Amino acid sequence: MEKKVHVKTGDTVVVISGDDKGVKGEVIAVSPKEGKVIVKGANIIHKHVKPRKQGETGGIVDAEGAIYASKVQIYCDKCKKGTRIAHKVEGDKKIRVCAKCGAKL
Repeated sequence: MEKKVHVKTGDTVVVISGDDKGVKGEVIAVSPKEGKVIVKGANIIHKHVKPRKQGETGGIVDAEGAIYASKVQIYCDKCKKGTRIAHKVEGDKKIRVCAKCGAKL
């Protein structure tokens, strides 16, 4: 059974705990099964890459690692900080809004 994650691909989030606390970035990928997300510019890891094709170079490549979704909050442009999500019904659609100021996310 997959767990529900509060962020979607393309959301701007801020990391709220850990070594990368305060880092703001875009969500590249979401893994609901593991409850993890990959955030651009956060949790940079060094990958040792082996050359696969002839003429290709190997070496150490920097890449973003996955972090738990509970360690990130959606960034509100109006509040200029991380916030929780509230839901509001507009017509027949349910939209995500900032729980503090009510701005659309």
